[in-house]
Amino acid sequence: MSLFKHGRYSGYLRPISYLIDLSIINGVAILYLLEGKDPLIFSIFISVGWVLLAIYSKFYEVYRYTRPVNILALVVKQSILFLLLVFAFSGLYHELNIYPRPIVKYTLLCSLLITISKFTVYYLLQKYRVSFGGNYRSTVILGANKKTLALENFFNKNPEYGYLHQKTFNFKNKEHTLSDCFDYVLNERIDEIYCSISELTNSQIAEIVDFADNNLKILKFIPDSKEIYSKRLRYEYYDYIPVLTLRTIPLEDSANMVIKRGFDILFSSIVIVFVLSWLTPLIAILIKLESKGPVFFKQSRNGFNYKEFDCYKFRSMTPNKDANLYQATRGDQRVTKVGKFIRKTSIDELPQFFNVLFGDMSVVGPRPHMVSHTNMYAKKIDKFMVRHFVKPGITGLAQISGFRGEVETDKDIIGRVKYDIFYIENWSLLLDIKIIVQTFINAIKGEDKAY
Repeated sequence: MSLFKHGRYSGYLRPISYLIDLSIINGVAILYLLEGKDPLIFSIFISVGWVLLAIYSKFYEVYRYTRPVNILALVVKQSILFLLLVFAFSGLYHELNIYPRPIVKYTLLCSLLITISKFTVYYLLQKYRVSFGGNYRSTVILGANKKTLALENFFNKNPEYGYLHQKTFNFKNKEHTLSDCFDYVLNERIDEIYCSISELTNSQIAEIVDFADNNLKILKFIPDSKEIYSKRLRYEYYDYIPVLTLRTIPLEDSANMVIKRGFDILFSSIVIVFVLSWLTPLIAILIKLESKGPVFFKQSRNGFNYKEFDCYKFRSMTPNKDANLYQATRGDQRVTKVGKFIRKTSIDELPQFFNVLFGDMSVVGPRPHMVSHTNMYAKKIDKFMVRHFVKPGITGLAQISGFRGEVETDKDIIGRVKYDIFYIENWSLLLDIKIIVQTFINAIKGEDKAY
């Protein structure tokens, strides 16, 4: 019982989660998918496959501080991989005569039950921590400043995460010494030590690391204002040489690339078939009735790896020689009456779903800029080029966060770059879906900078 109440890893939780999920995928298969057929071969294949996929996708690496949205993203990723696994089994083992439609239904049912199970355990543990004070970790913080105060407040105001903060040590004016800290950690049976890098010298950090290692204490560091410590660093070994990677990009992972490209193809195909197939002729007639010129407007923009491509839109302006040099501004005389409507509702962007289908763009990603603007911003805006590590998108996190349309000041482009980099470093399929939903809501409500 003590292992559940105060142990370092809450050791039984992960094995229990494995057993629950394996029971679900095997139980649903026996009751629904196999329908009286011998389940032995299927159960062995699918159970081993599930475990291997879970290790690969880090499906069970859910911690007390993991956000629900991240758990849901893990479920979606694991479910897609599991669907492919079951399809692979049906292709390799024809004797069971398992067909595609039942496989999809089986996978969706398993995913639903596993999601319910996972969130039930997650919230029951939170309730257990709040109501009974169990499954907790005792913490201390070494160093006093704004960031450590914020962490202390987080511990105290969120008991559902199971952190019991005991003390913050202040080294300013020699109020405390490391010996005081070490004695307190041992006497009070502290589990985790949090250190502010900016408050400690290199020799003190080395001493704390040795102490934590020798006394089996979890040691974590709070970044200071130095930018490198605020990154999601990846620690790797080249032979025996440790190397830190400054920026991790989820879309460099081959599985994530397949998931995102598959989603792009599916989503763009749906829009092209069910929306653009009938909307394009209507918009074309309206554009032609008001002004002479082509229905579509083609513009060179920079995409993935800075490569230029032709970006398509419904034409919203009268033909003019400055279209490739200057963005539309508020009250721009070049914009037609039809153009004002399709720009306000973002209908003018819909032809870019062909760019997505052809592979030049993604549904969600950093918005591509005109080539002339890209060259200008690359010279004056720090980290602007980071946006080209992934494919550009029809919509993006920056656009739903208030940074769409005309760049009126440097503050606009700096804000756009900040959100784009966050998206690149924190991509998930769930985040893409959230951005798409919010884009649709914004289009219906209308936006001030949609002109």
